Amino acid sequence: MPIVLYDTLTRRKREFQPADEECVKVYVCGPTVYAPPHIGNARPAAVFDVLVRLLRRNYPKVKYVRNITDVDDKILAASLESGESPEAISQKYTDVYHEDMKALGVLRPDIEPKVTESIDAIIDMIKHLLNKGHAYEVEGHVLFDVTSYKSYGELSNRDREGMIAGARVETAPYKRDPADFVLWKPSTGEQAGWESAWGRGRPGWHIECSAMIGKHLGETIDIHGGGIDLIFPHHENECAQSFCTHQKPLANYWMHNGFVNMGDEKMSKSEGNILTVQRLSSTFPGEVIRYALLSAHYRKPLNWDSSILMRSLRELDILYNAVNLVFGEAGPVDDVDENLADGVFLQALEDDLNTPEARGELFQLAGKIRGETKTFERRRLGDVLVASGRVMGLLQSSPKDWFSKDAGAKIKESIKKRDEARKRKDYAEADKIRNDLAEIGITVNDTPTGSEWYYSRDKHLHDV
Repeated sequence: MPIVLYDTLTRRKREFQPADEECVKVYVCGPTVYAPPHIGNARPAAVFDVLVRLLRRNYPKVKYVRNITDVDDKILAASLESGESPEAISQKYTDVYHEDMKALGVLRPDIEPKVTESIDAIIDMIKHLLNKGHAYEVEGHVLFDVTSYKSYGELSNRDREGMIAGARVETAPYKRDPADFVLWKPSTGEQAGWESAWGRGRPGWHIECSAMIGKHLGETIDIHGGGIDLIFPHHENECAQSFCTHQKPLANYWMHNGFVNMGDEKMSKSEGNILTVQRLSSTFPGEVIRYALLSAHYRKPLNWDSSILMRSLRELDILYNAVNLVFGEAGPVDDVDENLADGVFLQALEDDLNTPEARGELFQLAGKIRGETKTFERRRLGDVLVASGRVMGLLQSSPKDWFSKDAGAKIKESIKKRDEARKRKDYAEADKIRNDLAEIGITVNDTPTGSEWYYSRDKHLHDV
């Protein structure tokens, strides 16, 4: 069965046909490194990790690029607030991002360019746009002239009024058109900056990805991915400036994942409702968080509530129990050939990354293992289960290692620290720990005989 992907530009599912079957080219917008990543940042990393794993099953080579934005106004603001240099801020949170993604089982991209290492390519692209009449210089800025690109708005399917009113579109008196966007802007003495024909400055946000794509993947790539919030203006602007530079489309397929919502609100730093990967992984194994991030179809919103991690933990316990029945606590002695992955499971992933349906097939396999009495057939099913799980980046541990990652033990440790805080009358710390636990669905009750905790949804009490 061919891989079918939903293309944001054409707004329909399309059979995936790479320009070169010997080398598939994929680019995904990476993090801006000014703070620890939250689970909203982690969702595209996990989703496109599954996509790349699937593509690598079907094609001899996949060249996967995911960037690091290490110069940005948000980094400068974090630097001013903390007193650390912008370089120290960006390096610190790049390291945190790498650690967090490793915990989630997200593979590193083949190439991970940084903006600060791509300035020459960015400047060259801006020069091309100026020379071709698609950009203009004014008051130390270089701006893209959106009226020079007749297809502007096609990707986001926005009309003129919708584009001007769109989020993150800066208004400025020096713009010829309100929708024109910055390619280069001046830097003050304390801000990061590079010398250019237009003075000392730094790149605008949108030009960075286009330049890095051109440098590392070429003029047109197969798949460009990112969060749904990037469709406009970021990806719309990438389309415009890249086409005007090369007279070719930037990407043949555009893929976007939905938001992670906390209740009725999108998770975001500005809303103050974020859950960081670091915070969650202090209690739950990274594979649980990854499993939760893949629990909804990638194009739909993922509604994150206090039950999602405990559900994911229990479901993974079922899968690891099935692995244990076949292979014992050590798991497979040799690497399992991923070519043994189940056909129905693969069909689900090949149908626009339908991870919920693929997970359902993993449970079907686990149920067959539990009901199978023939040793040979049970072993075959075990190989299929492990091979299938690994296409999604799951079932990477041995059952022994998995069941030693006891979330309950970590919860008990948090409650022990809370009890100690209460004994020394540090009620602010005790309340903080209680609130942290409440955010992941754990309710703590103080009783005359000590603390008790229970998972808020099922009310199953646990002695501390």
